[in-house]
Parts: sequence; C-alpha cells; structure tokens
Amino acid sequence: MSRKKISTTVYITPEQNDRLHLLHTRTKVPVAVYIREGIDLALKRYEHELPGQMSLVDVPKPASSSGKK
Repeated sequence: MSRKKISTTVYITPEQNDRLHLLHTRTKVPVAVYIREGIDLALKRYEHELPGQMSLVDVPKPASSSGKK
C-alpha cells in the first residue's frame, strides 16, 4: 500500500523539465517518482545537518577543564 503524500510546488528549469519528461517517456516512471528520489538523495547527503536523537553508544565525552586546582 502506498504511503500518504502531500502536495507541494517545486519550480524547476525548462531544461530539467524537458529531461525529466524525456526520462518519463523512455521509462514510463512518473516524473514525481524521480523528484521524490532526488529529495531522498539530498536528505541523505545532508543528513548530518538534520537534528536527530543521540545514540546511547555515541555519548559525547565531557569537556576537560584546563585549569586544575
């Protein structure tokens, strides 16, 4: 079963549009699928910029104080 999707507007260049439609013509895969795949690739590439839950394994080490008493 397909997951629910939301509608959004994306502006692309005429060249991107032409190439996506050519790809669709040759593969019969909907243009929207290619756009969603591109979004997934961008999200994966910039995953380090997104907030996330910290792992219990990767707990940061406490900062050491340089001024000893």
